[in-house]
Amino acid sequence: MASALTRIVDAHHHLWDLSANYYPWLTDKVGPRMYGDYAAIRRNYRVDDFCRDIAALPIVKSVHVQAEHDHEDPVRETRWLQSVADDSGYPHAIVAYADLSVPEDRLEAVLDAHCACANVRGVRQMVHEVLVPEMGRSINLFENVRWQRNLAALARRSLLFDLQILPPQAKAAFRVAAMHPHLQFVLVHCAQPRDRSDAGMAAWRAAVELLSELPNLAIKLSGFGMFERNWTVTSLRPVVYWAIDCVGPDRVMFGSNFPVDGLMRDYATLWRAYDEITQQHTDAERDAMFYGTAARLYRI
Repeated sequence: MASALTRIVDAHHHLWDLSANYYPWLTDKVGPRMYGDYAAIRRNYRVDDFCRDIAALPIVKSVHVQAEHDHEDPVRETRWLQSVADDSGYPHAIVAYADLSVPEDRLEAVLDAHCACANVRGVRQMVHEVLVPEMGRSINLFENVRWQRNLAALARRSLLFDLQILPPQAKAAFRVAAMHPHLQFVLVHCAQPRDRSDAGMAAWRAAVELLSELPNLAIKLSGFGMFERNWTVTSLRPVVYWAIDCVGPDRVMFGSNFPVDGLMRDYATLWRAYDEITQQHTDAERDAMFYGTAARLYRI
């Protein structure tokens, strides 16, 4: 049996304060969501709440991923998060929002403002939503030439890109990522195995296998409750193993996706499941997956 985990980076979580910032999807523009009813998380989730969820777990560092704050003012969220980090220590890395489809000068200004905050390490702009009608996003960013070109602005600043897609977008994602070999991509929520049918899972496996050929891509294992609300260790195990087998432990990291995944399981139960699933791996491999990969790529 593998040794007990002594250090973990939570590579994907969120914080929000509805009184300090504006999150339309949690307040005044609440509509059908891809992953079900979000009513239970339409309340503040601050760093104290996150630390309470951590409790005795050895979460020594964390990565905050943009929480769909007002897209018209994305830097406000980043500045708030930096102030939280300066006061509390969490989060150690910030993945901010930026619209990469805007003219280059506008993007440069937003990225410069983000990078003025010490903990900024990357950008997420969700590209999967064009395939989800209820999200109301009609632009296919993979076909947007300006968006493709503007990814280079991230590499110039040593920022990574948190890539959130669905399996049908894997070929387009592969093509774009191959165009930017100097940009680190992190495949968010392991390409989102939303379709749990046999055909859907086969398509997901093919997507992950294809993307694993990219040397500049790592996989983030997170968000499983959004795709399988009643997941078990048994149901998660083949998904986790497939990702690890495709890229190896040095390109895998785990995240909680809290508080969103808190709708399905408590924080400790989630990490116990990850721990149990990886018992067959060596201590060095587990340290890479639970700590080293995220610490290295997010530079924390």
